Amino acid sequence: MKPPLFEYSAPRTLPEAISLLANDPGAMVLAGGQSLIPAMNFRLSSPSRLVDIQHVDGLRGIDVSNGRIVVKAMTRHRELELSDAAFQANPLIRETIANVAHVPIRNRGTVVGSLCHADAAAELPLLLLLTGGAVVAEGPQGRREIAARDFFTFHMTTSRLPGEIIVEARFPALPPGAGWAFLEFTRRHGDYAIASVGAIVRRFGGRAEVSLAAGGISSRPIILTAAQDVLNGSDLSAGKLAEAGKAAAQAVTAADDIHATADYRRRLVAALVGRTVSKALSRVS
Repeated sequence: MKPPLFEYSAPRTLPEAISLLANDPGAMVLAGGQSLIPAMNFRLSSPSRLVDIQHVDGLRGIDVSNGRIVVKAMTRHRELELSDAAFQANPLIRETIANVAHVPIRNRGTVVGSLCHADAAAELPLLLLLTGGAVVAEGPQGRREIAARDFFTFHMTTSRLPGEIIVEARFPALPPGAGWAFLEFTRRHGDYAIASVGAIVRRFGGRAEVSLAAGGISSRPIILTAAQDVLNGSDLSAGKLAEAGKAAAQAVTAADDIHATADYRRRLVAALVGRTVSKALSRVS
């Protein structure tokens, strides 16, 4: 299939890229293109102009310092996945990215592009939300940081304003001694998840502090607040994990579709919560 007709621009500076977007309401940013180009070919997206940012200075690289991992807009999935510095700061990042599509896709697709695509079943939006991360937007009105909880507003919808470009993503380092885990269930390896769960677990004496997020079960990635409430302060016994799974199941709002029924997703996320927290707990130091 072929995409609809569009204009193409390849700016060399960020102000030029922002100007192109601001002056054309139908324009879209092209980074890795692993989501956008297929959407255009299927006529699910019809931008009037593609603003290709691959030649813009300052949009590549990973910086690990001051307790966070800063990922610039043109950084590929595979670069972040294989970064030893990022792994040392937050090993949950590598475990999560390993579930993103396949290596050829990760070689081309960008981390920030996936976040901006904002598929409710994608792995990286869940990761940014779970870790309490943020993105940085730059546009005609200047530069601003947007917390993950405010960035993802609906399936494939974010709070990015017209003319803004997301220039970097910021993932916090994992807290010292914390355990981590990410699990998802897909029909085939590389598919979007029918349901996925990420967990960060800390122990204080005999009590736990747990962060939980899920994807594929709602119109955006969500924090499993009710399940966290069950687990926080507990000993993470089998009974508590089962109770938390039941609480997580109530967060499923996705309707029946060709992949699974809502009831199936409820059962699935309940099981994933127990398995993910148990795996994270085994890594607590």
